[in-house]
Amino acid sequence: MSAISFKIEKRAPRSRARAGTITTPHGVIHTPAFTPVGTKANVKGILPSALTSLGADVVLANTYHLYLQPGEEIVREAGGLAQFMGWYGPSPRRSDGLRPREGGPTMTDSGGFQVFSLGAAFGKTISKFTGQPRRSSDEVGAPTEASGLAHYDTDLATSHGKLAIIDDEGVSFTSHLDGSLHRFTPERSVEIQHSLGADIFFAFDECTSPTEPYEYQREAMERTHRWAERSLKTHRQNIDANKRQAIFGIAQGGQFDDLRKQSAKMIANMGFDGFGLGGSFSRKYGDDSLESALTMLRELPPEMPVHGLGIGEPGDLLASIAAGVDLFDCVAPTRIGRHGSIYTKRGIMHLKGEKFKNDFGPLDPETVIQGTEAFSRAYVAHLVRAGEMLGSIICSMHNVGFILRLVQGARQAILDGRFDEYRADFVRDYYHG
Repeated sequence: MSAISFKIEKRAPRSRARAGTITTPHGVIHTPAFTPVGTKANVKGILPSALTSLGADVVLANTYHLYLQPGEEIVREAGGLAQFMGWYGPSPRRSDGLRPREGGPTMTDSGGFQVFSLGAAFGKTISKFTGQPRRSSDEVGAPTEASGLAHYDTDLATSHGKLAIIDDEGVSFTSHLDGSLHRFTPERSVEIQHSLGADIFFAFDECTSPTEPYEYQREAMERTHRWAERSLKTHRQNIDANKRQAIFGIAQGGQFDDLRKQSAKMIANMGFDGFGLGGSFSRKYGDDSLESALTMLRELPPEMPVHGLGIGEPGDLLASIAAGVDLFDCVAPTRIGRHGSIYTKRGIMHLKGEKFKNDFGPLDPETVIQGTEAFSRAYVAHLVRAGEMLGSIICSMHNVGFILRLVQGARQAILDGRFDEYRADFVRDYYHG
């Protein structure tokens, strides 16, 4: 019995897009839905109450970062992630005017992406990104819980946040905060996420570089499958957590179509509550890489909810919705906002540009976001160039609101039977307008 339920309300007639609802113990998520990323239990520059005003149904936080700071036990003692960060979602107020004590819907990732990506030498050996030939496990020997990093250079192993070494049991890594040594296994990742208490969390997987060759991608995929089974077993054995939390499995396979399909089929048949679209699908690795990754979805049961990990480019969001993705998360809206850029229906606007110094028009007259409507382009451009925090906050609020509204518009278009037109109109104006 899953802790969540997924109901499809309507399907688009000419694509795999669908509008639905995911009912969680802490509220309903209306899909398709964009999930703002609150990495350290905060969406950068945006108050949790403002996220509600912007239209968010759910927030995602990062297991790796919360494990390191403040630690999962503090989050657990606070009542879980939602309570800790003061996120109450769209839930109505109680009769006494207060928000529900339980908080709103939340998600956590497994920590795998950060563990692997924050190490300058992540991989099966420390040479993966150093230009040295990769040695086989027979030549090196895989570190274990007992042996630690005995086979590796001690100076590198204790350096500041520059190490992640993978073996079949898990990954040993150094903190990017203080260089201290830590260990994640599938079991430990699930244990941490149980303490964080999110409604939906992800199985531990190995995230590879998209430049890795076929043989290593296959090896990493097979390891991800074994870790998925261990993650799922650990979760199912915790009866209380099963009642409160759902677990999604992640498919991998890098940029290779056959591996992606094989992985999707394997994860879909394991008994997870939902599916995480992984692998390599960034546009910069090939114009068709996202479309290729989306073919994985054809291997899934039609009633399984799907989350697109790290998908945030506006056109990619709509393409993914058309392929049947229900949930998304990405740091891009706040990341580009902190640098003074905003989304508009005509493309990205970089407010540091000289032409905005004397532009006293509204920030974005076509997409007016609550909380930013009073500010002119000239004012926000001034704040950004001056390095004032408020400039980043305004841009971030606008961007999160823009993406939330884009995805909500797609949902309404599906319900109205006009999704294809909605997508075509947006893509035409955004990329060619």
